[in-house]
Amino acid sequence: MAAAAERTDELVREYLLFRGFTAALKQLDAEIKADREKGFRVDKIVDQLQQFVQSYDLAALRDYWSYLDRRLFSRLEDVYRPTVNKLKTSLFRYYLVHTVQTGRNDKAQEFFLKQASELQNQAEWKDWFVLPFLPAPDCNPTFATYFSRQWADTFIVSLHNFLSVLFQCMHIPVILNFEAECLRSSLIQEENESLRHKLFALQAESSRMKKEELEVEQAVAHHKLPAYVANMDRLGDSELDMTCSQRSTAHSLQSRGGFLSSFLSQSKKGPSRPAHPSGASPTQTGSMLLGKKEPTNHQSAKGKEGAASCKDGKSHFSGLVAGESSSLQQRQKRLQEHGKERKELLSKGTFQGQSAEKKTDITAEPEPCSELHAEQTEISTKMPASSAEAVGVRQEQPFIVLSQEEYGEHHSSIMYCRVDCSGRRVASLDVDGVIKVWSFNPIMQTKASSISKSPLLSLEWATKRDRLLLLGSGVGTVRLYDTEAKKNLCEISIDEDMPRILSLACSPSGASFVCSAAAQSPISHMDFSAVSSGGKSMNQVPGKLLLWDTKTMKQQLQFSLEPEPIAINCTAFNHNGNLLVTGAADGIVRLFDMQQHECAMSWKAHDGEVYSVEFSYDENTVYSIGEDGKFIQWNIHRSGLKVSEYDLPSEATGPFVLSGYSGYKQVQFPRGRLFAFDSEGNYMLTCSSAGGVIFKLNGEEKVLESCLSLGGHRAPVVTVDWSTAMDCGTCLTASMDGKIKLTTLLAQKS
Repeated sequence: MAAAAERTDELVREYLLFRGFTAALKQLDAEIKADREKGFRVDKIVDQLQQFVQSYDLAALRDYWSYLDRRLFSRLEDVYRPTVNKLKTSLFRYYLVHTVQTGRNDKAQEFFLKQASELQNQAEWKDWFVLPFLPAPDCNPTFATYFSRQWADTFIVSLHNFLSVLFQCMHIPVILNFEAECLRSSLIQEENESLRHKLFALQAESSRMKKEELEVEQAVAHHKLPAYVANMDRLGDSELDMTCSQRSTAHSLQSRGGFLSSFLSQSKKGPSRPAHPSGASPTQTGSMLLGKKEPTNHQSAKGKEGAASCKDGKSHFSGLVAGESSSLQQRQKRLQEHGKERKELLSKGTFQGQSAEKKTDITAEPEPCSELHAEQTEISTKMPASSAEAVGVRQEQPFIVLSQEEYGEHHSSIMYCRVDCSGRRVASLDVDGVIKVWSFNPIMQTKASSISKSPLLSLEWATKRDRLLLLGSGVGTVRLYDTEAKKNLCEISIDEDMPRILSLACSPSGASFVCSAAAQSPISHMDFSAVSSGGKSMNQVPGKLLLWDTKTMKQQLQFSLEPEPIAINCTAFNHNGNLLVTGAADGIVRLFDMQQHECAMSWKAHDGEVYSVEFSYDENTVYSIGEDGKFIQWNIHRSGLKVSEYDLPSEATGPFVLSGYSGYKQVQFPRGRLFAFDSEGNYMLTCSSAGGVIFKLNGEEKVLESCLSLGGHRAPVVTVDWSTAMDCGTCLTASMDGKIKLTTLLAQKS
């Protein structure tokens, strides 16, 4: 318990220091220093009691024991009260023995004077009142035991053990149980991990056993007897005659296979086919032809019999006699072959039966079987490669795409697209001034819609009341819009001379927000000729950075922008709102201390404008994207120190160009967020011409590693957002055709 209390005190100190509660921190340190329970350290409590005894401070000893009795011992059950009284008596006797041993009889007499009223009626103290007047109390049989070293050590150990057991049995607050909870949580995680490994092993074993069973079943099916052998007992003479005739016909066709093939290949009426399709032998070719042309062969046989009867019409009687004798001979021949067939079938092994079955199957339906076999062979040869590729992709990709949905309520290019703090709703703004507030869980549904008469240039969710939206216009006003009531709560005028509200950022506490106002640009941001001619820094006009109170909607102060007032394009707070980072049109990144309300540091970050800035996950660095196409990581502890620098394609940094028919081109300069991070800051989502692209952030590499392309867009993506409020990350990519793709990702933990 003492270790838990000490650790909790350290955490509370760290928390108060983090929150800036210095007065509370000083008070806490003072109270801990004067703590009479010594942080539940039993050894320190016992040392304090011994110190009072050795200094003959009876008043402090009585007061400290009374405090322990009132603070700790009073919570015990009544059965433990005699033990507490015995310890108190032993403590006072320990004090008296010490005074006598050190020759301070005056302190012993003082003890009885002050304690007489309390002790005179207690039987265990009746003999002790003569102690100061005995010449050699250590030799007296009544007191000799108490003057021994053994009794003193036994008393100290008993007191120590009693306090230890008391602290272990005390009811402690929940905050002191955090170490036990952390240990229990870690044990549960280890157990879950071991169970997960066991589950994977059992699944692999189950899959292996199922595969073996399937192979055994296939082997059994492959070695089964032919149908006419398995059902031989049910065969009649007609079936056996037909089987024998088919076998004899196949043998007769075997010798004439080459002739039939050459005949069919030279015939003009028959279809032109190769002599040996699919690498089959002449015997198989004849069998295949027989199997497919069976009705035709029967008809031709009937025609030949009719022709023969016409030719023999002159000697009809002799023909009848010859027919009867020939039919009798055929009958006897069939009976003989029937007997031979039975003996052959009964004597032949399984292997011959299998070969017979294969011949029968090929004779019956040759072409479908060969095609199916070819398809299966092709699939079997392709599957290992595809499965290997799939496994490789699964190992390389850090995310699994669970779903991708499209929100298509906008009909013009998107400027802003932001998820609220709860991760449940999205606010989107297009160039026509249409605002849409919509949810996507469980279904995609529009909650509010509004059209602004004046052009809108910026959008931001209010932090605490996430139903409120801050909207910055192009006429110098900021509106507070209630997305549930679907109405404007208020509208404030910023500055008539600087009508363009380029950026809004609400502090995490929700108490205030910063507003970037700028003068009108001499060159329109929709002028493509300026872009194609290489014009840069078109937004380098005077600007202001103002701090407003969210509740009163009144201006608190104006930040100083050095070396000169300039338009601020982008702003971002850190997690507690103590720091604010901005990117300006002059290419300078400025870091503001929001407690002192002054610029802590600034540095030249890009050649041209800064389009987008964000704090890193650990907030020791900031990232910026500029007009020069650079994506740079900066150390905020040393002004202007680059941690890493990467080149991004123009489709990720802007300006964004949408080309159409007859040379039509629409150009849009960056307005919203150009990049966003995952929940742990290891991956970054950026814009591209066909969708979002996720890169892995690695300071050691000089080139960003592309991990996943979300895709799905037909126009350039101009702004992105990545919400990590839910278990599954939600990526938003908005394009110039007004389409917003919502992609749900699941992170694969290694």
